[in-house]
Amino acid sequence: MSSTIVVVGGGISGMTVAVEAAEAGHDVILLEREAYLGGRVVRMNQYFPKLCPPTCGLEINLKRIKGNSRIKVFTLAEVTRVEGEPGAFAVTATLHPRRVNASCTACDRCVAACPVERPDGFNYGMGTTKAIYLPHSMAHPLRYVIDPEVCLGESCAKCVAYCDYDAIELREEPRSLTLEASAVVVATGWKPYDAARLETLGFGRYPDVVTNTMMERLAAKNGPTAGKLTRRSDGGPLRRVAFVQCAGSRDENHLAYCSAVCCTASFKQASYVRAQYPDAEIHIFYIDIRTMGTLEDFYEKVVKEDPKILLHKGKVAKIYREPGQEGLTVVAEEILSGERHEVAVDLVVLATGMQPEGPVGPGVRYDEHGFVVPPAPGEGGVWGVGCARRPAEVASSVRDATAGALRSIIPTSSHAAHPPTPPSTHLAHPPTPPSTLVRR
Repeated sequence: MSSTIVVVGGGISGMTVAVEAAEAGHDVILLEREAYLGGRVVRMNQYFPKLCPPTCGLEINLKRIKGNSRIKVFTLAEVTRVEGEPGAFAVTATLHPRRVNASCTACDRCVAACPVERPDGFNYGMGTTKAIYLPHSMAHPLRYVIDPEVCLGESCAKCVAYCDYDAIELREEPRSLTLEASAVVVATGWKPYDAARLETLGFGRYPDVVTNTMMERLAAKNGPTAGKLTRRSDGGPLRRVAFVQCAGSRDENHLAYCSAVCCTASFKQASYVRAQYPDAEIHIFYIDIRTMGTLEDFYEKVVKEDPKILLHKGKVAKIYREPGQEGLTVVAEEILSGERHEVAVDLVVLATGMQPEGPVGPGVRYDEHGFVVPPAPGEGGVWGVGCARRPAEVASSVRDATAGALRSIIPTSSHAAHPPTPPSTHLAHPPTPPSTLVRR
């Protein structure tokens, strides 16, 4: 029986499982499909409710990963199969070639030499990179990667000529990896719902209709506009902005469920607009406002105390632009008054729902929406954490991942087969839980 824990997914949840399990004394293999760790969180501008950048939390976790010899990280690793049972799992993955080895110093000379451009996936297609690129400034590993779909290969090889460190291997091929594990935790995260499927809302037709994930990158200092929010069509200022809630969520034709965090995320993004445009008018179209628990305080602070943030209870029917019109028109029916409402705006932000990332292959159970189903009570199996299990915000995902780390180490513990004798009732000070599993 292996004592190794395999974590599938290197976003904030997967990183949390890895560091907590490793610091409790277990070997961990972290498999990430992208070329870097951090998932969706590293693409955010700010967390709510404190509105601090995600770089601080990620930096701490990356430091813990780099300093722990029990954690082995594979990026560009696509899991294709999970087989077995608790204590004896077999995980199969394909390691896609990075084509840049560990000799890379991130000097950037190869980028200057590369003649081919590609859409910048990190910025959701807003802008371009070269075929050889560094995903982002905090990328781990801090190493360039080559996009095989656009690279001209050995017929070009200009990057090879410019590299002084023999770091580029254009002939590198995919490899297969099979791992034995005592436990498997799925932390594959989420992806935004495809806004192009919302035909009446104008995404893809009008550049001034963006998604909430795109809005995070537009507001970020390391984003495509260096954090400056403007009309994407012509760079003009934002005098009126519309946020369209439940764009594809709570809709039997798209996502039937609520994504839980979209309302609060839009309120956060309204604060981005307000910080740059103190006099801008902000319109939020919603079905229901849902800010769970203490996030209600964030709603009160950002929205209710701002007279220029206007709430419209009603679903948006259409977004259009008249010929010669500078901005866009948002059409919705106000449920409370029953009146048809039209608002002219400069930018529309669609709060698209959270979908789980695709399945990792046979051996993992999913519900009808694609979220990981936990094992039945009393049974072992593969656990899902964070947004692989259900839509959640960052803090909830971290707590859930810490619990997932505990679940993963229990089967590997020697105490699992031989439970310790309960402490005497006469003990004045019961044992303290391991500090490594307490959220810092």
